[in-house]
Amino acid sequence: MLTLLSPAKTLDFESKPITTKTSASTLLERSEELIGIMRKQSPQDLTKLMRISPKLAELNLQRFKDWKRPFHLTNAKQAILAFKGDVYIGLEAEGFSPRDLNFAQKNLRILSGLYGLLRPLDLIQPYRLEMGTRLKNKRGKDLYAFWGDDITQKIVEELSKHRNKTLINLASNEYFKSVSPELLPARLITPVFKDYNNGSYRVLSFFAKKARGAMASFIVKNRINRPEDIKEFNADGYQYNPDLTNSQQWVFTRKTY
Repeated sequence: MLTLLSPAKTLDFESKPITTKTSASTLLERSEELIGIMRKQSPQDLTKLMRISPKLAELNLQRFKDWKRPFHLTNAKQAILAFKGDVYIGLEAEGFSPRDLNFAQKNLRILSGLYGLLRPLDLIQPYRLEMGTRLKNKRGKDLYAFWGDDITQKIVEELSKHRNKTLINLASNEYFKSVSPELLPARLITPVFKDYNNGSYRVLSFFAKKARGAMASFIVKNRINRPEDIKEFNADGYQYNPDLTNSQQWVFTRKTY
């Protein structure tokens, strides 16, 4: 069983990592190709392309210019510890034990606009490049065209190492669009988290992101290798709701009043 997460825009390269163990992304040559494209952009180009402020455009252009191999702990950080968005607040990887990190390294993967597919301990350097970015490249009009089926093929390779051929999709729609489900020799399950709001259950973005991270943490800390076991997830008051669930979307709901 393999679990997918999205990355985060918020990064932490200041705090000391909890481990010195690292690994290297297997798609760094493709990342380097993207870096070459991004270095040719002007701050004004990045402001428009990435829909960010001029200040953030300057910061990220400098990050692209500073990006340099080889990666090591003095110029990079493990992906699972570098990302700090809502999903990673729920994940709380800083509290992982060495055994937790070892399990995550084998069973958790992070989608990335720049790096394609990351293992938790793969080193990354600071960047911002969302998967939905409409960046023209020799393969097409956006990053989905750039990556093509490469990410999917990497997931297929990873699944071949697992006895249970199930993919737990905890990534956002933007990132999971980089995967071709029809090419996966696996059962696909997408957990959905809904809160009771104004008389019905709805997905509330901040809470859903945090819950996706919390479920990934639940999978890691409980060494879950059977999808049926994720139905026991109950962090922050969420519970499996069989009445709203179908074969591919497993719904978890909560009432907070």
